[in-house]
Amino acid sequence: MSDINGLEPLATFCGNCNCGCPQLFVDPSAPAERRVLLTDDFGQRVQMSVEQFASLVEEAKAGKLDGIAIA
Repeated sequence: MSDINGLEPLATFCGNCNCGCPQLFVDPSAPAERRVLLTDDFGQRVQMSVEQFASLVEEAKAGKLDGIAIA
């Protein structure tokens, strides 16, 4: 991902290669509705609020995303 200046890294998903793995960041200078940033290895980015991200985490913990991870 380009331009990660000022972003606080939280997690890298995969991390076993140099392919530009998806990453999760917090942007402390972004508006509240765009504070959490998820990037992918294709250069795309998704921005969401902390509340939206918390909802995503809650859904994942409840198993609602488990079907996606089965490959």
